[in-house]
Amino acid sequence: MHPLHLLRALALTAAVLCGHALAADAATTPIADFFNNPQFSDAELSPSGKYLAVRLANKQNPRDMLGVVDLSNNSVKVVGNFSDADIGRYAWVNDNRLVFTATDRDLAQGDMRYAPGLYAVNRDGSAFRQLAMRNGKAFITDASSLGARELLPWHTYLSGQDGAQDSDFLYVQNHNYSDSGELLDIELLRLNTVNGRAGAAIERPGNSYYWMLDQQGEPRLTITRDKAISTVWYRAPASKAWRKLNEFDTYTGRGSNFRPLAFGPDGTLYVTSNQQGDTTDVYAYDLKTGKLSDKPLVRLEGYDFSGELIMNNNQLLGIRHLTDADAITWIDPAMKAMQEKVDALLPNTVNLLSVPTRAETPWVLVTAYADIWPKRMMLYNSETGKLTMVGAAYPAINPSQMARKVLVHYTARDGLTIPAWLTLPQGATTRRPMVVLVHGGPWVRGGSWAWDPEAQFLASRGYAVLEPEFRGSTGYGSRLFRAGWKQWGLKMQDDIADATRWAIGQGYADAQRICIAGASYGGYATLMGLIKDPNLYRCGVEWVGVTDINLMYDGSWFYRSDMTNDWKQYGMPALIGDQVKDADQLKATSPLLQANKIQQPLLMAYGGADERVPLPHGTRFYKAIKATNPNVEWIEYADEGHGWKLPKTRIDFWGRVEQFLDKNIGKP
Repeated sequence: MHPLHLLRALALTAAVLCGHALAADAATTPIADFFNNPQFSDAELSPSGKYLAVRLANKQNPRDMLGVVDLSNNSVKVVGNFSDADIGRYAWVNDNRLVFTATDRDLAQGDMRYAPGLYAVNRDGSAFRQLAMRNGKAFITDASSLGARELLPWHTYLSGQDGAQDSDFLYVQNHNYSDSGELLDIELLRLNTVNGRAGAAIERPGNSYYWMLDQQGEPRLTITRDKAISTVWYRAPASKAWRKLNEFDTYTGRGSNFRPLAFGPDGTLYVTSNQQGDTTDVYAYDLKTGKLSDKPLVRLEGYDFSGELIMNNNQLLGIRHLTDADAITWIDPAMKAMQEKVDALLPNTVNLLSVPTRAETPWVLVTAYADIWPKRMMLYNSETGKLTMVGAAYPAINPSQMARKVLVHYTARDGLTIPAWLTLPQGATTRRPMVVLVHGGPWVRGGSWAWDPEAQFLASRGYAVLEPEFRGSTGYGSRLFRAGWKQWGLKMQDDIADATRWAIGQGYADAQRICIAGASYGGYATLMGLIKDPNLYRCGVEWVGVTDINLMYDGSWFYRSDMTNDWKQYGMPALIGDQVKDADQLKATSPLLQANKIQQPLLMAYGGADERVPLPHGTRFYKAIKATNPNVEWIEYADEGHGWKLPKTRIDFWGRVEQFLDKNIGKP
């Protein structure tokens, strides 16, 4: 289908989606509808708001292409495409020019043979130029664009920050790696996207791993790392001299009274800090006195701030933040009024507004989603008050067939309050078979109020899903996070068991039909759950799971691990356990050394190209358990890494999970 026709078809779909709810189908939603790649992922307005950059695909060219829509007449121009790759990340350099990278969503991690590269092109398709290599040598569509000039090395990446967007220049990052593949530091280069020439790397005060641009698009802040200590530095605009603002422990955060967030349009530095309580809030930071403002700009009761400032070129408009779901608190009255109008048109979803930096049109980009509704993107015309569909991530998903997801809280055995996400199948009353789904990390936030393919798939098959935010999880305050230090297999594991018993006590779960499941750390917790609480869990499903903490330290001579030496030396001893001082604890909390205790049915899956949890975690455990447990299923996806990148892998894996659950805790 021609891209223009595609957008028109999507706009027609919007009239249906915005006007009334979809009718429920009698048939169960096919597994592929949950686990195929999203048909649409993102779009970005140009700085003026006159043009929209989108990914495009059609049957004639299955590769994702980069298209630009002229919003004055809805014409579409394909400006970037590869014969052997998809469009990866992209960004506007200015209102006329874009940069983009290459990726391949049809290759698993083990088959990837090139870096993303970097390319630039005008919005009308002219002045194409390759800027950085993809695989150590030039890959160009038009040889004349290269000339005698050398390309930037393959380890050149987009910075992820827009910059000023008022010239042909942007800042890119050069990642320097050791011979073993460990990231040493990141240099920042100012690059001319028209002629491909980059200036000398910005002078830095140490081994930088983070950079921040100011309101003028110039590098103003960096964070360096020396062993376990990170230092925040500020670069004075006039002298270009670096000045230390603070320092903190890289892995635990100790010693930090703030973390930088963004520079405002007036040059104000905004930071996050927990100086006034358990959770991190947003403050203005006085660069002259080195003090935080007395009152926070944003405080979210019960949640650490996670989000961004929303700005145009001359003012702070609002703050996007995450509590149970995403939301925007608008400072600008006009934007607040616009939000209310959009919410009235889309009353059943969270609706996030994105504005151009120098708006010359009435167009605003809207991202809408709910727990039962995958992400959709639309254009809102502030003059006409009308919405136009741009794209839907999973258009085959019928919201009326999806399950509601709620945030609940329970009390752990030591009195700590723990959040958890509960997804109940449609028509559920009480005593459902349940899957306790444990998030990975573990030092991350597990979930939010949004459509999630894994939980929704399980719920569509009749299973209740419980996802505890056990101690060690982030996003809910420092007390919950720090309570998880050195508690793998101990209190962290108890929290998961307490969540399970809470669900039984509330009548949500059938005590005789509960399965524990998870990936990475969640895989570790699955195995420890079967060991510690054999009467609580009827079966287990674990994929890419850690099976022994010492194996994380020692690795395997044949398989590469991306665990850095600094993480092993400074991070793991503080957060997980010291290999010498806590030797007895690590032995007692090793699933590998206790494999013979697991008698329940178990499904295991690993990726042959996994560098985070290399394959020996799985093969050694499987060898240890199969001698005493005949009910263990083993799957190896040879080319996959730490998680499943390919749709065919996800479809195959979750199909096996469905069969395994139906067999062991009963098809509802």
